[in-house]
Amino acid sequence: MFGRDEALRALREAGCSKEVVRHSLAVERISLRFARQIRANGHKLDLKLVSLGALLHDIGRARTHSIRHGVEGAKILRGLGLSKFARFAECHLGAGIPAEEARELGLPARDFMPRTLEEKVIVYADKLVMGHRMTSYERALDWFKSELGQTHPALDRFKALHEDIQSLLKKR
Repeated sequence: MFGRDEALRALREAGCSKEVVRHSLAVERISLRFARQIRANGHKLDLKLVSLGALLHDIGRARTHSIRHGVEGAKILRGLGLSKFARFAECHLGAGIPAEEARELGLPARDFMPRTLEEKVIVYADKLVMGHRMTSYERALDWFKSELGQTHPALDRFKALHEDIQSLLKKR
């Protein structure tokens, strides 16, 4: 059975640096914290899928640190017979990338938007983890603005994701 130890081994065997592994562990920790609260609020969520998806989301950084690392990560995961985790690698870039924008960025012309609650939680946590430490939404948004510009469509996607996750974190 594929579990946490196997996911960490897959990262190391793929060639991920210690920094990438530390980042992935931090994303796992934050993702699980969010996921447990969301689940406690009555939403269905697979905690094991969140844990493993968070650990494996950046496996493509073993090959490149460019925007292509999500696509490369999905290839690595599919090659390892771990197709069920490939979307976590693909859709964590930015706050998701729609097909037209993906094509403009030189990625395959398909949708890289997070769809499932597990994917959304991991994407959100990944944006709040800088290196291996959690930062605030405001600081993450400022980083996005400095990297992409004040009017980039990813900013609106990140804001919408933030609002979505925050609403799920609130007790009903």
